[in-house]
Amino acid sequence: MHLIQILLPLYDNEGKPFGQELFLRVRDELSERFGGITTYMRSPARGLWKETRETTVHDDIVIYEVMTDTLDRDWWQGYRQQLTVIFRQALLIVRVSEVQLL
Repeated sequence: MHLIQILLPLYDNEGKPFGQELFLRVRDELSERFGGITTYMRSPARGLWKETRETTVHDDIVIYEVMTDTLDRDWWQGYRQQLTVIFRQALLIVRVSEVQLL
């Protein structure tokens, strides 16, 4: 079983919030394709990273998760590229972990 997590920013690089319709569209696409989705939207997570030695950048993000028995890497890479364009990001994180259900 694979757990795929998508980290989506709440704001563009100028600080303008993305419209709710973008998040609903991603939710609906993933729910339809994988039969369900978990969204973490109420308390956005904050990502911090060093862009340079002197500059720390942050993003407020939401996390979407889906689980699937098979991992279609080509589909996920294409989907990540689509989301990168839609959310106007230089890099958008989509990560996968193998999980075992207890």
